[in-house]
Amino acid sequence: MNPTVEQQLLSALTELTATVNTIATANPKPNLLPMFARLDGLAAQLPRDTDPTLLHYLHKKSYEKARLFLQGRDAENQLGNCRHV
Repeated sequence: MNPTVEQQLLSALTELTATVNTIATANPKPNLLPMFARLDGLAAQLPRDTDPTLLHYLHKKSYEKARLFLQGRDAENQLGNCRHV
């Protein structure tokens, strides 16, 4: 069975978080641009009936919020500057 786009997004977001957490000690520094491109590509594949909250997080590049949302932990997200969680 192929993973859903949301499962692939969660995997990519988890990988991004892990990579970002190593930046301080990584030598050479990781190139994050391919990860961002992958996330944009996956976001573009989401079905039309995708939860608007997830779409908002991805559009605003709020990747930590998107990861928490996909993990069922959206309640942990802080209110953003746009007055959206």
